[in-house]
Amino acid sequence: MNNFKLKLILTILSSIIFSFIFILLALVLPTTSEKTFNTKPKGLLQAVSQSIKE
Repeated sequence: MNNFKLKLILTILSSIIFSFIFILLALVLPTTSEKTFNTKPKGLLQAVSQSIKE
């Protein structure tokens, strides 16, 4: 085989392995969902502030 074909095969294999690693990481790593507790606003300013945050 000439040098060009070897480089082409190596490039294709490395790209497949690289993408496979990222696919596995996306499936294995859990998503972090933080639980937030929403309290009822006591006043008008708190209600406006909470509506802006959401």
